[in-house]
Amino acid sequence: MGKNILLWVVIGLTMMSLFNMFSAPLVKGDRMPYSTFVEKVNQGMVETATIKDNRVVGQYRDSSGELKSFDVTVPNDPNLSQRLLDQHVQVDVKEREEVPFIISVLISWFPMLLLIAVWVFFMRQMQGGGKGGAMGFGKSKAKLLNENTARVTFEDVAGCDEAKQEVTEVIEFLREPSKFTRLGGKIPKGMLLVGPPGTGKTLLARAIAGEAEVPFFSISGSDFVEMFVGVGASRVRDMFEQAKKSAPCIVFVDEIDAMGRHRGAGIGGGNDEREQTLNQMLVEMDGFESNEGVILVAATNRPDVLDPALLRPGRFDRQVVVPRPDLLGREQILKVHMRKVPLSGNVDVKELARGTPGFSGADLANLVNEAALNAARFDRDKVTRADFETAKDKVMMGTERRSMIISDDQKKTTAYHEAGHTLVAKYLKNADPVHKVSIIPRGQALGITMQMPVEDRFNHDREYLRDQISIMMGGRLGEELVLGQMTTGASNDFERATQLARNMVTQWGMSDEMGPMVYGEREHEPFLGREITRQTNISEETARKIDIVVRKLIEDNYARAKNILEEHMDQLHLLANALIKYETLDTTDIDRAMEGKEPLLIKESQSTTSTGPLPPEEPSARVDIGQSNEQNKPSDSEAGQIN
Repeated sequence: MGKNILLWVVIGLTMMSLFNMFSAPLVKGDRMPYSTFVEKVNQGMVETATIKDNRVVGQYRDSSGELKSFDVTVPNDPNLSQRLLDQHVQVDVKEREEVPFIISVLISWFPMLLLIAVWVFFMRQMQGGGKGGAMGFGKSKAKLLNENTARVTFEDVAGCDEAKQEVTEVIEFLREPSKFTRLGGKIPKGMLLVGPPGTGKTLLARAIAGEAEVPFFSISGSDFVEMFVGVGASRVRDMFEQAKKSAPCIVFVDEIDAMGRHRGAGIGGGNDEREQTLNQMLVEMDGFESNEGVILVAATNRPDVLDPALLRPGRFDRQVVVPRPDLLGREQILKVHMRKVPLSGNVDVKELARGTPGFSGADLANLVNEAALNAARFDRDKVTRADFETAKDKVMMGTERRSMIISDDQKKTTAYHEAGHTLVAKYLKNADPVHKVSIIPRGQALGITMQMPVEDRFNHDREYLRDQISIMMGGRLGEELVLGQMTTGASNDFERATQLARNMVTQWGMSDEMGPMVYGEREHEPFLGREITRQTNISEETARKIDIVVRKLIEDNYARAKNILEEHMDQLHLLANALIKYETLDTTDIDRAMEGKEPLLIKESQSTTSTGPLPPEEPSARVDIGQSNEQNKPSDSEAGQIN
């Protein structure tokens, strides 16, 4: 914007300078009335006069004999020159200077030209600055990346070895096609990178660009779609024309679901802009004309909405899954992001990787960045283990709100709520170990109980799920058995327990009464970003029986948790009192508090606790966030499973 304004200012100044060059003015003097001028001429006081058109400038002597300049406009008087000569005035006559035709046209048309230039400028802005301005509206916006453009190699990509192997094979195909074609193999037309957000699909594509010794074009799926029908299709054609000229090459389309959604879903029918663009993409990838040497690499985290014609062999021949990293992958990713971070000797990368199950590559990058910022906040020279623990808690649960004023009664309620979760988890053999419990408010929560699995879980048995329901019930029971009250803090516990029990009965076949059958249909809710189960196509009697079985499953585990707390009531008091006094307890402090010993009082800035969110499968490592600070409605801030 600034450059364009500066350009027009320079153009205006240039035109003004040219005008001044062709219209050099006479030397100006003091303005004088014509009558005074005639009087001074008749008195012989005028010394010199220069005449140009109806204007006269010159010098005269005043009454004191001093020379002064004058400037006067005269009427059309043919005798003026003779009168001046008669008074012995030195007369000079200037010819009329003709302004060049081009300059006169520019001067007269300058306002109109300025309006046209402003209109063109705003039209270019509306078009997104496409190539060629107004004439390049249908041109492709694909950018050709060179070797020096943000070079990323496979050494910068970790945690997805299988995906790297797939794309490495494509790069080798481009470098040495004879290695594969001698056995009848054909170069793949397209490769689709699929995975949850933040797993490194775009980073992997950048690594392909860094490793490939062929031209690499990059474009976003949203760059094809415009408000005018046919523009997207024109840009697809232009993109493939550019790619053919540079073949063999790679074209990367990020977020392809922006233009590759299932056809027929729009209200415009076949004339819908997105469908026109998709149709052209299908034709270019595998249509009548061949596109040998052009490989299309695309990325999306929504493969379920893509058109089936786009996913068939011959178009996207390979679908490369980029999943969330496992334990080894998280360790490798952390090492990549820790290269530029000075680490203290007490930072254990393996322990940190073990404590972050379910984190994606972007989550781990954010974790390292938050740890570095926390270390800088306290003017440390190196990032310590405590910084990573603080960053982990902040990423998972939000910033501490120590300034929040909480009454002693609410603090006591929160302490027994979290102590109930913790004690039940301690005495269930299939439960994940408790690694931290705190009653320090974070976000909208007043307390947390953190569990971390010993290893990544990819499958869950029935006893583990039953134990999870019992742990969820422990919070309400801790309040009810000791304080004799019920608060809204357990509302989310009940919600998650009910959903888990219903899935066990209707989806996972873990009920003897209902048998190994699936009741209801799983549907994806795009606005919720997750799948939900709808009990459709089942009779009222079956639905009633499901409700009875689910209720019995929850009540049995509620009674089991109640027996544990009643049997170990003294430890419940010890644990709650320790939380009220010290606010945060780690694994060691929890065990010491349950034995009646004084906790080690490890400050949270030096805490060695670790935890993390879940792997993609449900359920897994859970973070129970205790009571909400919104007392006027049931709490929805108790986050159970974090995926």
